[in-house]
Amino acid sequence: MNGPLHGKRGLVIGIANDRSIGWGCAQALRDAGAELAATWQDERARPHVAPLLEGLPVTIAQPLDVRAPAQMQALFDAIATRWGSLDFLVHSVAFAPRQDLHGRVVDSSADGFALAMDVSCHSFIRLAKLAEPLMPHGGSLVTMSYLGAEDVVDRYGLMGPVKAALESSVRYLAAELGPAGIRVNAISPGPVDTRAASGLAGFEALLAQAEQRAPMRRLVGIDEVGALCAFLVGEGARSITGDTHYLDAGFHLLS
Repeated sequence: MNGPLHGKRGLVIGIANDRSIGWGCAQALRDAGAELAATWQDERARPHVAPLLEGLPVTIAQPLDVRAPAQMQALFDAIATRWGSLDFLVHSVAFAPRQDLHGRVVDSSADGFALAMDVSCHSFIRLAKLAEPLMPHGGSLVTMSYLGAEDVVDRYGLMGPVKAALESSVRYLAAELGPAGIRVNAISPGPVDTRAASGLAGFEALLAQAEQRAPMRRLVGIDEVGALCAFLVGEGARSITGDTHYLDAGFHLLS
């Protein structure tokens, strides 16, 4: 498939269903000509994800629970064997236990905070470490953040500090991997109506507020997140690294 990403190969992690941001990214990257590897979290998620990957299609499809080192290593071993190198990686994974997510940050449990940080932030660092040797001529790493990393967003709770750590990690990884030509960026979409986001308390109100207050008076979709992701991994963004890129119809201007 010809396109601006023709000849590039990349890995997308975090496709949960056809409403997920990871799926929007996978579609845009494939439409731009990239060859893809992608994952599903576990056997419970596989029926929702595998048909999507078959229809895209992707070259490498494997299970990946980011908490399982053996699965992560097996995935990168498969990429090394099949492709020998990797041009980009997209990380669209976040999780916090419901009790901790719905409560006050000051009341969060040590175990819940640690789990949210491990899955939502440190998994990106672990993936970057495994991707680095497969990017001998440079590459691009992209993750997903949210405005709550910078400003207090009502009911975003525990994920605010976690996403702040993720954005800081993006900057440090960009500095450390930059000499190897590896760029690292975060996309910060406005609230997107995904199944995962619906787990936030008061999410419908958050959507309504964003649509009413954003300068453009609308929400953003997974296709728009995918389009920005495809740009960031392409040659047009070859000098862009270490940044958080807002994609929220201007809502962050008023926070």
